Amino acid sequence: MVAMSKIATGNGHGENSPYFDGWKAYETNPFHPADRPDGVIQMGLAENQLCFNFIEKWLMEHPEASLCTAEGVNKFKETALFQDYHGMPKFRQAVAKFMGKVRGDRVKFDPDRIVMSGGATGAHEMVAFCLADPGEAFLVPTPYYPGFDRDLRWRTGVELVPVVCESNNNFKITRNALEAAYEKAQEANLRVKGLLITNPSNPLGTILDRETLKSIVSFINEKNIHLIGDEIYAATVFMEPEFVSISEIIEEVECNRDLIHIVYSLSKDMGFPGFRVGIVYSYNDAVVSCARKMSSFGLVSSQTQHLIASMLSDDDFVDNFIVESKEQLFKRHKYFTWSLSQVGICSLKSNAGLFIWMDLRKLLKEKTFEAEVDLWRVIINEVKLNVSPGSSFHCHEPGWFRVCFTNMDDNTMEIALSRIRTFMLKNNEAMVPRDKLCRRSSLKLSLSRRMDDFMSPGIMSPHSPLPQSPLVRART
Repeated sequence: MVAMSKIATGNGHGENSPYFDGWKAYETNPFHPADRPDGVIQMGLAENQLCFNFIEKWLMEHPEASLCTAEGVNKFKETALFQDYHGMPKFRQAVAKFMGKVRGDRVKFDPDRIVMSGGATGAHEMVAFCLADPGEAFLVPTPYYPGFDRDLRWRTGVELVPVVCESNNNFKITRNALEAAYEKAQEANLRVKGLLITNPSNPLGTILDRETLKSIVSFINEKNIHLIGDEIYAATVFMEPEFVSISEIIEEVECNRDLIHIVYSLSKDMGFPGFRVGIVYSYNDAVVSCARKMSSFGLVSSQTQHLIASMLSDDDFVDNFIVESKEQLFKRHKYFTWSLSQVGICSLKSNAGLFIWMDLRKLLKEKTFEAEVDLWRVIINEVKLNVSPGSSFHCHEPGWFRVCFTNMDDNTMEIALSRIRTFMLKNNEAMVPRDKLCRRSSLKLSLSRRMDDFMSPGIMSPHSPLPQSPLVRART
């Protein structure tokens, strides 16, 4: 057999982990309400399907946005021909404006700094290639998205050093944890080139507060290392506290802006992972220049750019979409977490993202990652739910699981919750005394409540949507 490259024959992709194994289990036996009612329900995919009716309505009203309609065909030729890898000006302008709106228009983005890539995966790899050489390292707070091992390491040769965050302070990023990780990298003779933060967090569903962000900026300035802010879930914040972007912080504190870079995409905020729209936004001119050259390896199709530019240039649509998305996320999250609390399942308090960080530590036979994987196997093979164990997110404490709740319709969600209730009853967890249930169970709601009931003002309190958000403005 002819020898292949080390990349081709190595294990750098990281596919042999429970995170990807769960996907394989789903793909071999996918749930379908009629054809395969006993199949595996996909709860390991962070995909936002809650606003497609709203988006499809806009598409029906704007057929000219598609090149494959009678109304849009006149733009077909000019769009199908060669496009500069800088991206269409109208696309970059629309994305820059949308990024500002998602952040409450508290900061503006320069379209000339927008560099496109094939999804956030391509954007992260592009940034890694720009900032670090093989063998150099990025610090990454745990738990973190399993795909970072692929995106940042596989082809670049960059190392990832975990910043250990713990459940006893809700996995907050502390200065002590950053310093400890930095020292550990130095002891291993690794040159640290940057720190990668995910805000809002995947898998925690939490956001970084202003003081934490300022502390992070202070840290990277002192060490003279880069800061990459993954903000692909920025528009998924559905209740207070509000999202704070790193782009806002650098307006408030002294820092070297050449060290600041943002990764963004439309995969989560708008639910368009299939469009592969990834963005690198850097405050460093050299990085913008280099990334733009690299973007030729993973461009967004001109047809997609045309559609996205048309959609995001519609201010009324964008404003209403942000409102609708917050409403739907709030409603689904509230109902899902309340339903789990009724059978004694707690989760980390969260206000963003397309998932919850579920706490099943009390179900472990022992406090080990082996026991966590054993529990995960029961959930995937017997309960028939694909959830992701915390160890695949590099969590340093066994018993946590990420569960996605926005990638299915209401009926599928009810079936998933029914399976969870049955599982917990078998484990005698549904008989937990009332005062031992999660704090959320104090809502004192009947199990017969419908999801629509969770939008009433009384139930929204005290975690109502942000007072300054378009959701509240639209109601007043």
